[in-house]
Amino acid sequence: MDAVTPEAARLAGVTNSKPTREEAEEAVRTLIAWAGDDPAREGLIDTPKRVVKAWSEWFSGYEADPMAALGKTFEDVQGYDDMVMLTNIDVESHCEHHLAPILGVAHVAYLPRKAVVGISKIARVVEIFSKRMQTQETMTAQIADALTEAMQPLGVAVLIDAKHQCMTTRGVHHPNVSTITTTFTGEFKTDPALKDRFIRMVERA
Repeated sequence: MDAVTPEAARLAGVTNSKPTREEAEEAVRTLIAWAGDDPAREGLIDTPKRVVKAWSEWFSGYEADPMAALGKTFEDVQGYDDMVMLTNIDVESHCEHHLAPILGVAHVAYLPRKAVVGISKIARVVEIFSKRMQTQETMTAQIADALTEAMQPLGVAVLIDAKHQCMTTRGVHHPNVSTITTTFTGEFKTDPALKDRFIRMVERA
């Protein structure tokens, strides 16, 4: 995780150079000391390295371009023109307010105009946006916008159902509350029957 792509920098609002790994590890030591423990004790001596390595994985979406993931489409679909839908795509993100985990699933559908995209690429787009510091509302819209921009489909539907650990382990401490966000574009927005069909398929998933 040594470089930030221009696309990632634009989305994240990054204007300054990225700190080094050593600087990141020192920041972790500072937080450990602030919490009241000794970053030099045996059990914590390697924690800064582990934390930075974990952040490299948790926030790998900053280095990935969703447009590149959606770059290849297929037009030879034998006239298929119905909904394409993926259900229960794992969402592992972190809220941008407390950096606490957001865990849940995404359901994504689109109505092809001329071409389809490999189904794994849709899951990859969800992963790219989830591996960033996020709000669920923003992430939901970003997924729909990326599919719309890359494929120009007749419509896109996205529903994310997730639990926020910033609400579970701190603050109000309500562990059983799910947050559901949706974005509908094109025919999913204008055709109530199509939207209802999407929702029914989500409920059966």
